[in-house]
Amino acid sequence: MENKINAPNGGEFYSGSEKVSVKNFAKALELEVYYEGRGELLLQSLNVSRPGLQLAGYFKHFDHARIQVIGKVEYEYLLSCPAAERQNNLDQLFSRDIPCIIFSRGLEVLNDVREAAEKYRCPIFRSDKITTILINDITIYQNELLAQTKVVHGVLVDVFGIGILIMGKSGVGKSEIALELVNRGHRLVADDSVIIKNINDQLIGKAPEKIRYYMEIRGIGIINVQHMFGPGSIRPEKGIDIIAELSPWEEGKHYDRIGNEDMYEEILGIEKLKIVIPVTPGRNIPIVLETAARKYRLKQAGYDAAKDLMESIFGDNN
Repeated sequence: MENKINAPNGGEFYSGSEKVSVKNFAKALELEVYYEGRGELLLQSLNVSRPGLQLAGYFKHFDHARIQVIGKVEYEYLLSCPAAERQNNLDQLFSRDIPCIIFSRGLEVLNDVREAAEKYRCPIFRSDKITTILINDITIYQNELLAQTKVVHGVLVDVFGIGILIMGKSGVGKSEIALELVNRGHRLVADDSVIIKNINDQLIGKAPEKIRYYMEIRGIGIINVQHMFGPGSIRPEKGIDIIAELSPWEEGKHYDRIGNEDMYEEILGIEKLKIVIPVTPGRNIPIVLETAARKYRLKQAGYDAAKDLMESIFGDNN
């Protein structure tokens, strides 16, 4: 599928493929760029392969979309192969348009490998890490990069360690509320546009890179939260625990006053606690969100004030 992180209206998609520059890939995984090749990698698979069978000439069921890692076993096998057989099998491997090949353990790149890679412009990397650790790092990196993703219009803040996604119609005051929370010592993750990824069944939110840590405050304009409040006022990403929907007060509309009517909203197949907060002039929404975060933490620890109150009331009546 196509990668479409360009829809702040909340369009949902699966980032089934991603193009990454050779330099950015090497930087993310602490790799040495031995040969840059085509200059980019098309990543489509979460899996990583050690091409032992392919180096022996067996290509049935071969998944060309996987990153290929050469460890000590594969390296020793290449050295033991007759030159003509080695060259033929390497040519078959690289001709299948693999994303790249990585040598672990600081192994030297063989001339035959370099020649085959140059023929098909396939990037080559080297790593000092042992093979299992390198594969684990690549898997974690790709798992985040290719994770199911959704972009929503809202603000994400870290309040007492609880990730609160503030949502609501434009003009309801989301950014101003987030700004007050930052002023009270909490941390901003994203303003206006929040990229949400489902990583190992956890919703992780962050800001688009180009607008990270910027906020738009009506009447003032654009501010940089990190420069204005310091590095302790921001964080690059945060797990989402609560969805807080800000809604202008409506006379006659039912609002939960006791807290025993839990609502949930599904994002990327995961349900998260949702609270609807009516907004009226003069109401202190930041302290309401702080209270919501504290209540959530207490509930996680096993204490529910609404349940405690109901049990005390009905317990007295028995």
